[in-house]
Amino acid sequence: MGLKQVMTAIDVIDSAYVTGSSVADLFTEYPKVKVEVERVKGDEGFTEFIRITIPGSAGRIEKGEYPTLGIVGRLGGIGARPNRIGMVSDADGAVAAIATALKLCDMQSKGDILLEDVVIATHICPDAPTEPHEPVDFMGSPVDILTMNQHEVDEEMAAILSIDTTKGNNLINHKGIAISPTIKEGYILKVSNDLIRILEMTSGVGAHTFPVTTQDITPYGNDVYHINSILQPAVATDAPVVGVAITTESAVPGCGTGASHEIDIAEAVRFVIEVAKEFPQVDSLFYDAQEFEHLQNLYGDFKILQTLGKTPVQ
Repeated sequence: MGLKQVMTAIDVIDSAYVTGSSVADLFTEYPKVKVEVERVKGDEGFTEFIRITIPGSAGRIEKGEYPTLGIVGRLGGIGARPNRIGMVSDADGAVAAIATALKLCDMQSKGDILLEDVVIATHICPDAPTEPHEPVDFMGSPVDILTMNQHEVDEEMAAILSIDTTKGNNLINHKGIAISPTIKEGYILKVSNDLIRILEMTSGVGAHTFPVTTQDITPYGNDVYHINSILQPAVATDAPVVGVAITTESAVPGCGTGASHEIDIAEAVRFVIEVAKEFPQVDSLFYDAQEFEHLQNLYGDFKILQTLGKTPVQ
């Protein structure tokens, strides 16, 4: 489930000429789906943000009671031209997000309609810059992370799954996907038991999770190390955020080509879709609200970790 849509997304994205409109054209046969494309310029070129809104049967669009699920395809760029020829590993987040949207649309056309609205956001840039990072180089982006969050994180999103290639490290030595603990308002919460259950069901193997540090949940630009940008949506919202990492056994640079694995991306798509099915019906799917309130009563507000921090003393 989802592999066909992954292949369709890759066929469009793996091109020097791809645009946001090229991706939007994939959804023309689904009249109920709203697709928005916006070109945004930065210091090192431009990218095109794409937002796909898929209405549910009882979501906010239909004046229903169910909150909206957000899905963000995180990346710097889908290509690093002219330095690299072809689609880079970093594109996996965009591919997974677009394939998820295509699969949900296909399900809807066949009568399988989710209760909640789903908003899927990512961006399309075939010629993004690269930047040094340890242990392997990262993909950069023509726009900064604040701009990405402004276009990819919406206040309507009651919870967010952030999908990102997470291969450029020596910490997650597993080929497939892994999920993070839930991040909410500066807190690193426990890994959701329900999400582990769904991950094990969709993958057919034991769940893999990945370590998250305080540094990882702070905004880029504060001069501390981040494993990558997978959890950057968490700095722009009070909604719970879970990272869905597409991973490898070896350290693979985000700017590496020929390094995307369709089966692994499809595994991420399957997981996300099954989470979307359960989202309206399982209250504790992302986190335990009572325990979170208890933590806040015990230890206070950690929202400073969603900012660039205190101004250094001169």
